[in-house]
Amino acid sequence: MRTIKTIKTLLAGFAMGLFTLAAVAETTLKLGTTGRLGMPIGDAIDQALMPALAKASGGKMKIEPHYQKSLCAEQKCGEQANQGLISLWTSSTANYGNFGSELAIFDLPFIFKSLEDAKRISNEWLAERQCKLALENSGHICLSVYSSGGFRQLGNATKPVHVPGDMKGLKWRTTKSPIEFMLVKNWGATPTPYDWSQLYSGLQSGVVEGQYVASPWQHVAKLHEVAKYFTEIGGMWSGNILAMDAKQYNALSSQEKKWLHKAADAYGEKVNQLDNAWIKNGEDAIKASVKEWYVPSDAEMTKWRAGAIGAWVKAKGTFEPEVAKRVLLEQGMDGFVAQLEKAGAL
Repeated sequence: MRTIKTIKTLLAGFAMGLFTLAAVAETTLKLGTTGRLGMPIGDAIDQALMPALAKASGGKMKIEPHYQKSLCAEQKCGEQANQGLISLWTSSTANYGNFGSELAIFDLPFIFKSLEDAKRISNEWLAERQCKLALENSGHICLSVYSSGGFRQLGNATKPVHVPGDMKGLKWRTTKSPIEFMLVKNWGATPTPYDWSQLYSGLQSGVVEGQYVASPWQHVAKLHEVAKYFTEIGGMWSGNILAMDAKQYNALSSQEKKWLHKAADAYGEKVNQLDNAWIKNGEDAIKASVKEWYVPSDAEMTKWRAGAIGAWVKAKGTFEPEVAKRVLLEQGMDGFVAQLEKAGAL
């Protein structure tokens, strides 16, 4: 009897050990994001990142998402990742600048001509190159680089704007971004830092007359109800990343890294797909209700790009000139390269 009882005890202990090993074998990655369900980033996490990781790993790895700033937002998420409080986080490439300059190239005005060019060049080589540098130098690895809202476009409540000279004297809302402030100033308007939450009423009352915001966000905020003149200049791409703390990433096994990258690739593809639809739907709705949606000619675009040269000069040292030059030349932007070289920006 004593022998049987001993065997039962050993078997129970063995089973408990197996259970413990199984629990340890499952890796849970906590993710902090400003994205939410119903928007491209949140939906791509839910529809692609989570199921793709679970499938690739056979359930050995999973994502625990915390949406809509419930844990942290952008820079704070990166700091929490460094502290080991979370593993993964999403951020704009602009806000990644608090950790290093490796992704600054994505924020240079007019670095990309179109969404197609941005996606093609990023996917073919640029994202992988810059993300490797980020892993080596900044304590984070970006697993995916993608758009969140496409390009910023000009909208104003006063008059048609076709060339920079048409903005002269207009009070143009800006964020605290030095690049945006310089762009608006160089285009001839009066840069006016103004809170996003008050922008609708500000345009309505005339406290500010224009804005430079990604088009789907203008639609979400219903700015087209009070700003009836739009100009499609692009310029500043709304780059975003899915990132992971480098120490935690390096602690993963080679197989776990493969699973994670496979899931991140699925996420990048899905978020771009959802983002493209979001941009199109937003712009279609704006175009249907405004007085003018103007697309500048190539000659007019040269004037818009000229206003960005000062921003490139000021950003010198945060990007590699030869890499930026390659990006521009791959899009046939030889003229812009010549302008930048003449100014000493490249």
